[in-house]
Amino acid sequence: MIVIPAGRFLMGSPPTEPGRFDDEGPQHRVAISRPFAVSRAPISRGEYERFVRASHHQGKEACSSMNDEGRWIEIPGLSWRSPGFEQTDNHPVVCVSWDDATAYARWLSSKAGHPYRLLSEAEFEYVARAGTSTTLPWGTSERDICAHANSFDASARRAHPDWPGADCDDRYGNTAPVDAFPSNAFGVSGASGNVFQWTADCFVEGGYVGAPADGSARDSAGCALRVIRGGSWLNGWRGLRAAMRDRDRPQDRYTNIGIRVARGL
Repeated sequence: MIVIPAGRFLMGSPPTEPGRFDDEGPQHRVAISRPFAVSRAPISRGEYERFVRASHHQGKEACSSMNDEGRWIEIPGLSWRSPGFEQTDNHPVVCVSWDDATAYARWLSSKAGHPYRLLSEAEFEYVARAGTSTTLPWGTSERDICAHANSFDASARRAHPDWPGADCDDRYGNTAPVDAFPSNAFGVSGASGNVFQWTADCFVEGGYVGAPADGSARDSAGCALRVIRGGSWLNGWRGLRAAMRDRDRPQDRYTNIGIRVARGL
């Protein structure tokens, strides 16, 4: 875990930002009034395996993978143990649902004696930006992407040569080790690229209209969709922008979504 200082930032993207999606606005000021701690990197496969062994957590033995036509298909037998590509214990765990992620945080709380949780969406963007206000967390140029994050690049295009992606080569066709790329100004790794990460927030239609300004999560009973953040190894520069957000059902598992946790101080 690493301590993130209190601070303020402008959340979302302006209407003029290249690659922008409509649900990234309106931009609004968010004040993080207290420091908090986050995992230095996404939760690794090895860390998740310790949780499963200790808690006997059962997950569905099926995970969605993108097919050659670019469609997500649920494949029986795929799981965090076997996502369809090679991983080591130092790669980020994938094929985990929002339900799995919150179960992991509860287990960690019981073991460590501190209340662990998922980050709010606002906290995630604050951490990813680390004091920057540029389109990409490291600047404005997509040409630098392979030096900063695991994206869909030349390595990934060896499997899918007709898919658009970065022209550079980060050497990883799927997930990369959680510490493979430089940390940001907060000392956090993997807040952009490699794997999307579940947040605590419900996805609310209408973008940030009515969103809290204190960094807290928007949550409600029966939430049908949860926000994911950070982009992944399947995304080009557009998906790795600091303001980019997506959503999925809390029970679903994908080969490009993982976990990061936080706790109060």
